[in-house]
This record gives sequence, structure tokens and C-alpha cells, in this order.
Amino acid sequence: MKKIGILLLFGLLLCPVCALAEPTAVTSTDMIDQAGALDGQTVTFSGEVIGDIMRRGDYTWINVSDGSNAIGIWIPTDGLGDVQTAGRYADHGDEVRITGIFHRACREHGGDLDIHATQLALLSKGFETTHAVEPIRVVLAAILTLAAVGVLIKTLLKK
Repeated sequence: MKKIGILLLFGLLLCPVCALAEPTAVTSTDMIDQAGALDGQTVTFSGEVIGDIMRRGDYTWINVSDGSNAIGIWIPTDGLGDVQTAGRYADHGDEVRITGIFHRACREHGGDLDIHATQLALLSKGFETTHAVEPIRVVLAAILTLAAVGVLIKTLLKK
């Protein structure tokens, strides 16, 4: 019985064991507030691609906003997949989930806070947006225009 226990223990020691650590899911506020603790860690960050998609040879810069702040993402160009739409006034950008190494002050990129992405998942495609004009703004614009024209006419008549 003792020999079986020793053999079992020895057999377990020979089995390869790997720790599959999950990346830490973070928000932009977490990365800003806890930059020192997260520096060099593998993180997962989700949000909307905004601004410009800036291709720089084999790598591309994108900015991803989670609604609070935007974080710069440095990713291999071939890792972008189907990301095409960046958020602007008339467009809602592609929603993505980024996994990569967080840098509080990246030496490679002039001390910027960024993520060097190792993986990008496209969560949803971007789309065009419309913005409704509030009626009160139209009324205020008309009133201010009439007031400005009135002041102009009064000024011209005095001369």
C-alpha cells in the first residue's frame, strides 16, 4: 500500500502542470488609477474603436474608448481582422475586446500609457448614426439670429 502511494505521488510529480492564468478584465479608469499595479500585466479591455486607424507598417495604432476614457492600442496589422469603422460624429465604431500587455509608461512609444495587443476580438461592427435636432435649439438659433440682425441694422442706421 505504501509503495502504491509513493508511485502515485511520483507519477503526479511527473505530470506536466501549467498555470492558465486568465487576463485581468479592466476598464480605462482601472488602468489609469491602478497603472503601477497593472504595469506589465496581461489585461483584457473592451470598447469602441474611435478616431483614426493608423497603420504603421507591420503594426497599427487604434484608440479604444469604453465610454470613460480612450486607451491607445498597438497591434500587429494582420491582427486587426475585420476592424474597419472608427467612431466619429456620424459613425459608431467597431466594438472590440483587446487582450495584451499593459504599459504604464511604454519605453517604445515615448512614455505613453498603452496596451500592446496580442489578441483582438471583433464584438460588433460599426454603423452610421443620426443625431436628432432638438426643437428648442432651432427656436433659440432663430431668436439669436433675429437679435443679431436687429443689432446690425441699428448700428448701420446710426452711421
